[in-house]
Amino acid sequence: MKITSIETIHYRGGSALHFGPIQYLWVRIHTDEGLVGLGETYPHPEAEKAVIHESLAPMLIGRNPLEIDRLWADMLLAVSYSGWGGAEMRAISAIDIALWDLAGKVANLPIYQLLGGASRASIRIYNTCYDKVDFLTDSARLAEELLASGVRAMKIWPFDPIAKETHGQYITPDLMERGLDPIRRIRERVGTAMDVAMEFHGYWNLPSAISIARALEPYAPMWLEEMLPQDNLAAYRQLAASTHLPLCVSERLMTRWGFRELFANQAARFIMPDLCWCGGFSEARKIAAIAEMHYLPIAPHNCGGPVLHFASAHLAANATNLYVLETVRQHYLDEYTGLLTKSLLPQDGQLPIPNGPGLGVELNPEILGHEKATIQRTAS
Repeated sequence: MKITSIETIHYRGGSALHFGPIQYLWVRIHTDEGLVGLGETYPHPEAEKAVIHESLAPMLIGRNPLEIDRLWADMLLAVSYSGWGGAEMRAISAIDIALWDLAGKVANLPIYQLLGGASRASIRIYNTCYDKVDFLTDSARLAEELLASGVRAMKIWPFDPIAKETHGQYITPDLMERGLDPIRRIRERVGTAMDVAMEFHGYWNLPSAISIARALEPYAPMWLEEMLPQDNLAAYRQLAASTHLPLCVSERLMTRWGFRELFANQAARFIMPDLCWCGGFSEARKIAAIAEMHYLPIAPHNCGGPVLHFASAHLAANATNLYVLETVRQHYLDEYTGLLTKSLLPQDGQLPIPNGPGLGVELNPEILGHEKATIQRTAS
């Protein structure tokens, strides 16, 4: 089997996150035997598809797609002198996911089976609250709705608007009370029935982060996520020493080398790789294994597009050290609708394990002709 062409589909859609509206980049790897592998990355398709078509596709076409480890190493080498910490690694991640999808189709097995099989019958999830119900003003109602659907954990970021006001450089007592209000109202309404993760998007300096962490301790959040930027992991060690609350770090770290210092300094208690950013299945499974060696659980970041949603479910199904998987109900109930040939929806607060070969899903053929989609192909 040989790779004959690599196709990208730049889709302009998706929700507005803290870095702006998401645009998905889907990748399809075509072969001489007619099988096609599907991958995805985000959020800057123009940069990512340039890497794919200018740097990766020329050295992949004509190669055996089943030699995944060799191809991954060669892709890294192909971009190493331009730096692989941004669009380059996101591009490699998309290609890698597509290669694993192809391998599953060749073997007629789902990807989680290629990774070593299922470690659980279904996948525990939490909901990241990009939602029609605003957690800033109606957090208790949102918690009740999620509990009614069987979801027992949620993630909110009430300190982000405050960080934008102060540039993350200080927080006053009245601003602290404002940030605490949503989790306080959740605790008052549903008690500890709902686990609440607190997201910070790396907006704060160290003294402010320490103050916020200490103020949150009475509310026992599930974790404190990315309180600081991720460029100085030694600072995370100081933060971890200042609070008994667990830190979740690493959605924006890339490859096992990017995670190395985080494991070495023992700052994080939850490890959060993103399959579309960290290097695809090839790197995520290694990161999960290293985490397990340190007795740390993983909680994969799953806040991109519908292909990532399926891919993350395969990783979560397999990983023996899974803690919980991120999901976004606004995504799977609304924004993903019609993009793929089938949906992957929670049942009683658990995500089912995907079935079918490879990822177990394809792009909806109608998407290829959609006005929001731009297609580019590099062929032999």
